[in-house]
Amino acid sequence: MITLHFAGYQPARSVHTRALHALRDGVARRAGRDLSIAVTDSIVAAGHKASDLLRMVASGELDGCYFASSYLAASVPSLGVFDRPFEAGSRHAVFTRLDGEPGAALACDVGSATAYRVLGWWDNGIRHISNAVRPIRAPADCVGLRLRTLDNQRHQAAFRRVGFLPMFIDVADLSRAVADHTVDAQENPLTNIVNFGLHTHHGHVSLTGHLVGVAPLLVNHTRFATMPAELQRVLVEASGESVAVQRRLALAEDEACRQILAETGVAVLEPDAIDMRGFGAAVRMP
Repeated sequence: MITLHFAGYQPARSVHTRALHALRDGVARRAGRDLSIAVTDSIVAAGHKASDLLRMVASGELDGCYFASSYLAASVPSLGVFDRPFEAGSRHAVFTRLDGEPGAALACDVGSATAYRVLGWWDNGIRHISNAVRPIRAPADCVGLRLRTLDNQRHQAAFRRVGFLPMFIDVADLSRAVADHTVDAQENPLTNIVNFGLHTHHGHVSLTGHLVGVAPLLVNHTRFATMPAELQRVLVEASGESVAVQRRLALAEDEACRQILAETGVAVLEPDAIDMRGFGAAVRMP
Protein backbone atom coordinates (compact mmCIF):
# COMPACT_ATOMS: atom_id res chain seq x y z
CA MET A 1 0.00 0.00 0.00
CA ILE A 2 1.17 3.52 -0.85
CA THR A 3 0.30 6.45 1.41
CA LEU A 4 0.74 10.01 0.22
CA HIS A 5 0.89 12.87 2.69
CA PHE A 6 -0.80 16.10 1.55
CA ALA A 7 -0.95 19.23 3.69
CA GLY A 8 -2.30 22.78 3.69
CA TYR A 9 -2.18 25.92 5.79
CA GLN A 10 -5.81 26.75 6.49
CA PRO A 11 -8.33 25.84 9.23
CA ALA A 12 -10.81 22.98 9.03
CA ARG A 13 -13.73 25.03 7.69
CA SER A 14 -11.80 26.47 4.75
CA VAL A 15 -12.72 25.44 1.22
CA HIS A 16 -9.14 24.30 0.60
CA THR A 17 -9.08 21.98 3.61
CA ARG A 18 -12.44 20.52 2.70
CA ALA A 19 -11.20 19.96 -0.84
CA LEU A 20 -8.12 18.12 0.46
CA HIS A 21 -10.49 15.85 2.34
CA ALA A 22 -12.48 15.35 -0.87
CA LEU A 23 -9.24 14.33 -2.60
CA ARG A 24 -8.50 11.85 0.18
CA ASP A 25 -12.00 10.38 -0.03
CA GLY A 26 -11.93 10.23 -3.83
CA VAL A 27 -8.70 8.24 -3.76
CA ALA A 28 -10.10 5.90 -1.12
CA ARG A 29 -13.19 5.13 -3.23
CA ARG A 30 -11.10 4.35 -6.29
CA ALA A 31 -8.04 2.62 -4.88
CA GLY A 32 -9.22 0.70 -1.82
CA ARG A 33 -6.14 -0.45 0.09
CA ASP A 34 -3.66 0.19 -2.73
CA LEU A 35 -3.40 3.96 -2.29
CA SER A 36 -4.38 6.34 0.48
CA ILE A 37 -3.86 9.98 1.33
CA ALA A 38 -3.10 11.31 4.78
CA VAL A 39 -4.10 14.96 5.25
CA THR A 40 -2.63 17.55 7.58
CA ASP A 41 -5.11 20.42 7.54
CA SER A 42 -2.63 23.13 8.53
CA ILE A 43 1.11 22.99 9.00
CA VAL A 44 0.81 26.43 10.61
CA ALA A 45 -0.87 24.77 13.59
CA ALA A 46 2.34 22.75 14.03
CA GLY A 47 4.50 25.87 14.10
CA HIS A 48 5.51 26.12 10.44
CA LYS A 49 5.21 29.08 8.12
CA ALA A 50 2.66 28.54 5.37
CA SER A 51 5.38 29.08 2.78
CA ASP A 52 7.24 26.05 4.18
CA LEU A 53 4.76 23.87 2.27
CA LEU A 54 6.49 24.41 -1.06
CA ARG A 55 9.91 23.54 0.35
CA MET A 56 8.55 20.47 2.15
CA VAL A 57 6.90 19.10 -0.98
CA ALA A 58 9.94 19.84 -3.14
CA SER A 59 12.20 17.99 -0.70
CA GLY A 60 9.84 15.00 -0.36
CA GLU A 61 9.10 15.65 3.30
CA LEU A 62 5.51 15.99 2.12
CA ASP A 63 4.05 14.54 -1.07
CA GLY A 64 1.58 17.25 -2.02
CA CYS A 65 -0.08 20.54 -1.19
CA TYR A 66 -2.04 23.44 -2.63
CA PHE A 67 -0.51 26.91 -2.83
CA ALA A 68 -1.16 30.28 -4.42
CA SER A 69 0.31 30.46 -7.91
CA SER A 70 1.77 33.90 -7.13
CA TYR A 71 4.46 32.28 -4.97
CA LEU A 72 5.65 30.20 -7.94
CA ALA A 73 5.69 33.02 -10.49
CA ALA A 74 9.36 33.87 -9.87
CA SER A 75 10.31 30.33 -10.94
CA VAL A 76 7.55 29.97 -13.56
CA PRO A 77 7.20 33.37 -15.26
CA SER A 78 4.18 32.28 -17.34
CA LEU A 79 2.15 32.11 -14.10
CA GLY A 80 2.53 35.89 -13.94
CA VAL A 81 -0.59 36.10 -16.11
CA PHE A 82 -2.55 35.86 -12.83
CA ASP A 83 -0.52 38.62 -11.14
CA ARG A 84 -1.80 41.81 -12.74
CA PRO A 85 -3.78 43.68 -10.07
CA PHE A 86 -6.87 45.47 -11.35
CA GLU A 87 -6.60 43.61 -14.68
CA ALA A 88 -7.96 40.30 -13.43
CA GLY A 89 -10.86 39.58 -15.78
CA SER A 90 -13.71 37.33 -14.70
CA ARG A 91 -13.51 34.21 -12.60
CA HIS A 92 -15.33 32.26 -15.33
CA ALA A 93 -12.85 33.36 -18.02
CA VAL A 94 -9.82 32.47 -15.90
CA PHE A 95 -10.95 28.95 -15.07
CA THR A 96 -12.25 28.25 -18.56
CA ARG A 97 -8.71 28.91 -19.80
CA LEU A 98 -7.19 26.77 -17.06
CA ASP A 99 -9.42 23.85 -18.00
CA GLY A 100 -8.21 24.00 -21.60
CA GLU A 101 -4.93 24.11 -23.50
CA PRO A 102 -3.61 27.23 -21.70
CA GLY A 103 -3.92 25.42 -18.37
CA ALA A 104 -2.17 22.34 -19.75
CA ALA A 105 0.67 24.51 -21.05
CA LEU A 106 1.03 26.23 -17.66
CA ALA A 107 1.13 22.83 -15.95
CA CYS A 108 3.97 21.81 -18.28
CA ASP A 109 5.82 25.01 -17.42
CA VAL A 110 5.49 24.25 -13.70
CA GLY A 111 6.71 20.69 -14.22
CA SER A 112 9.71 21.86 -16.24
CA ALA A 113 10.82 24.58 -13.82
CA THR A 114 10.07 23.06 -10.41
CA ALA A 115 9.93 19.82 -8.44
CA TYR A 116 6.12 19.72 -8.72
CA ARG A 117 3.50 18.20 -10.99
CA VAL A 118 0.20 20.09 -11.24
CA LEU A 119 -2.79 17.88 -10.48
CA GLY A 120 -5.40 20.59 -10.91
CA TRP A 121 -6.18 24.29 -10.61
CA TRP A 122 -8.14 25.32 -7.53
CA ASP A 123 -10.02 28.58 -7.04
CA ASN A 124 -8.03 30.70 -4.57
CA GLY A 125 -10.76 33.33 -4.33
CA ILE A 126 -11.33 36.83 -5.63
CA ARG A 127 -9.04 39.21 -3.78
CA HIS A 128 -10.39 42.34 -2.08
CA ILE A 129 -8.96 44.97 0.27
CA SER A 130 -9.80 45.30 3.98
CA ASN A 131 -8.51 47.92 6.38
CA ALA A 132 -8.94 49.42 9.83
CA VAL A 133 -8.67 53.11 8.91
CA ARG A 134 -11.19 54.34 6.33
CA PRO A 135 -13.34 53.33 3.36
CA ILE A 136 -11.19 52.78 0.27
CA ARG A 137 -13.01 54.12 -2.76
CA ALA A 138 -10.13 55.48 -4.86
CA PRO A 139 -6.32 55.49 -5.02
CA ALA A 140 -6.21 58.63 -2.87
CA ASP A 141 -7.67 56.61 0.02
CA CYS A 142 -4.71 54.21 -0.10
CA VAL A 143 -1.95 56.75 0.40
CA GLY A 144 0.27 55.97 3.37
CA LEU A 145 -1.54 52.79 4.47
CA ARG A 146 0.69 49.81 5.25
CA LEU A 147 -0.67 46.92 3.19
CA ARG A 148 0.11 43.25 3.70
CA THR A 149 0.60 41.51 0.35
CA LEU A 150 1.72 38.16 -1.00
CA ASP A 151 5.43 37.59 -1.65
CA ASN A 152 5.17 38.80 -5.23
CA GLN A 153 7.07 41.74 -6.68
CA ARG A 154 4.47 42.51 -9.34
CA HIS A 155 1.74 42.78 -6.71
CA GLN A 156 3.86 45.03 -4.53
CA ALA A 157 4.80 47.33 -7.41
CA ALA A 158 1.15 47.76 -8.41
CA PHE A 159 0.00 48.52 -4.87
CA ARG A 160 2.85 50.97 -4.42
CA ARG A 161 1.62 52.86 -7.49
CA VAL A 162 -1.79 53.45 -5.91
CA GLY A 163 -0.24 54.81 -2.71
CA PHE A 164 0.00 51.82 -0.39
CA LEU A 165 3.14 50.89 1.52
CA PRO A 166 3.21 47.15 0.66
CA MET A 167 4.92 44.52 2.79
CA PHE A 168 5.01 40.74 2.67
CA ILE A 169 3.89 38.85 5.78
CA ASP A 170 3.49 35.07 5.85
CA VAL A 171 -0.01 33.72 6.34
CA ALA A 172 1.12 32.28 9.68
CA ASP A 173 1.69 35.81 10.97
CA LEU A 174 -1.15 37.59 9.19
CA SER A 175 -3.75 37.55 11.98
CA ARG A 176 -1.24 38.90 14.48
CA ALA A 177 -0.05 41.62 12.10
CA VAL A 178 -3.64 42.79 11.59
CA ALA A 179 -4.52 42.62 15.30
CA ASP A 180 -1.47 44.55 16.49
CA HIS A 181 -1.62 47.08 13.63
CA THR A 182 1.70 46.11 12.10
CA VAL A 183 -0.34 46.67 8.93
CA ASP A 184 -3.28 48.99 8.37
CA ALA A 185 -4.70 47.03 5.45
CA GLN A 186 -4.43 43.72 3.68
CA GLU A 187 -5.80 42.05 0.53
CA ASN A 188 -7.35 38.59 0.47
CA PRO A 189 -10.43 36.66 -0.62
CA LEU A 190 -13.46 37.02 1.65
CA THR A 191 -12.98 33.47 2.92
CA ASN A 192 -9.52 34.35 4.32
CA ILE A 193 -10.78 37.62 5.79
CA VAL A 194 -13.33 35.60 7.75
CA ASN A 195 -11.34 32.41 8.46
CA PHE A 196 -8.37 34.30 9.87
CA GLY A 197 -10.61 36.62 11.90
CA LEU A 198 -9.40 39.74 10.10
CA HIS A 199 -12.92 41.19 10.00
CA THR A 200 -12.87 41.54 13.80
CA HIS A 201 -10.16 44.20 13.41
CA HIS A 202 -10.88 45.61 9.95
CA GLY A 203 -14.17 47.44 9.78
CA HIS A 204 -13.89 48.29 6.09
CA VAL A 205 -13.89 45.94 3.10
CA SER A 206 -13.72 47.22 -0.48
CA LEU A 207 -14.82 44.67 -3.08
CA THR A 208 -12.11 45.59 -5.55
CA GLY A 209 -11.87 42.09 -7.04
CA HIS A 210 -8.40 43.12 -8.17
CA LEU A 211 -7.08 39.58 -8.64
CA VAL A 212 -8.57 36.18 -9.39
CA GLY A 213 -6.61 33.81 -7.17
CA VAL A 214 -5.41 30.47 -8.52
CA ALA A 215 -4.00 27.70 -6.34
CA PRO A 216 -2.45 24.75 -8.16
CA LEU A 217 -2.82 21.39 -6.45
CA LEU A 218 0.73 20.04 -6.47
CA VAL A 219 2.40 16.68 -6.00
CA ASN A 220 6.12 15.95 -5.79
CA HIS A 221 7.09 15.07 -9.35
CA THR A 222 9.45 12.22 -8.46
CA ARG A 223 6.97 10.69 -6.04
CA PHE A 224 4.27 10.71 -8.70
CA ALA A 225 6.58 9.32 -11.39
CA THR A 226 7.56 6.31 -9.26
CA MET A 227 3.95 5.28 -8.58
CA PRO A 228 2.39 2.45 -10.64
CA ALA A 229 0.53 3.75 -13.68
CA GLU A 230 -2.85 2.62 -12.35
CA LEU A 231 -2.37 4.53 -9.12
CA GLN A 232 -1.22 7.59 -11.05
CA ARG A 233 -4.52 7.40 -12.92
CA VAL A 234 -6.44 7.13 -9.65
CA LEU A 235 -4.72 10.20 -8.23
CA VAL A 236 -5.33 12.24 -11.38
CA GLU A 237 -9.02 11.27 -11.48
CA ALA A 238 -9.54 12.02 -7.78
CA SER A 239 -7.74 15.33 -8.24
CA GLY A 240 -10.14 16.26 -11.02
CA GLU A 241 -13.03 15.50 -8.70
CA SER A 242 -11.47 17.64 -5.98
CA VAL A 243 -11.21 20.56 -8.43
CA ALA A 244 -14.97 20.43 -9.07
CA VAL A 245 -15.71 20.19 -5.35
CA GLN A 246 -13.33 22.97 -4.42
CA ARG A 247 -14.66 25.41 -6.99
CA ARG A 248 -18.27 24.81 -5.91
CA LEU A 249 -17.27 25.41 -2.31
CA ALA A 250 -15.40 28.59 -3.24
CA LEU A 251 -18.46 30.10 -4.93
CA ALA A 252 -20.74 29.23 -2.01
CA GLU A 253 -18.17 30.53 0.47
CA ASP A 254 -18.25 34.02 -1.02
CA GLU A 255 -21.96 34.30 -0.27
CA ALA A 256 -21.58 32.87 3.23
CA CYS A 257 -18.78 35.31 4.03
CA ARG A 258 -20.76 38.26 2.74
CA GLN A 259 -23.46 37.32 5.26
CA ILE A 260 -20.93 37.03 8.11
CA LEU A 261 -19.51 40.46 7.31
CA ALA A 262 -22.99 41.98 7.33
CA GLU A 263 -23.85 40.33 10.65
CA THR A 264 -20.67 41.62 12.31
CA GLY A 265 -21.14 45.19 11.14
CA VAL A 266 -18.30 45.41 8.65
CA ALA A 267 -18.86 48.20 6.11
CA VAL A 268 -18.65 46.64 2.65
CA LEU A 269 -18.16 48.84 -0.42
CA GLU A 270 -19.59 47.36 -3.61
CA PRO A 271 -17.67 47.66 -6.90
CA ASP A 272 -19.98 50.37 -8.22
CA ALA A 273 -18.94 52.57 -5.27
CA ILE A 274 -15.23 52.14 -6.09
CA ASP A 275 -13.25 54.02 -8.73
CA MET A 276 -12.13 50.87 -10.52
CA ARG A 277 -11.14 52.84 -13.61
CA GLY A 278 -8.92 55.06 -11.47
CA PHE A 279 -7.24 52.05 -9.87
CA GLY A 280 -6.66 50.48 -13.26
CA ALA A 281 -5.12 53.66 -14.63
CA ALA A 282 -2.90 54.06 -11.57
CA VAL A 283 -1.35 50.59 -11.77
CA ARG A 284 -0.65 51.00 -15.48
CA MET A 285 1.36 54.18 -14.93
CA PRO A 286 4.97 53.94 -16.26
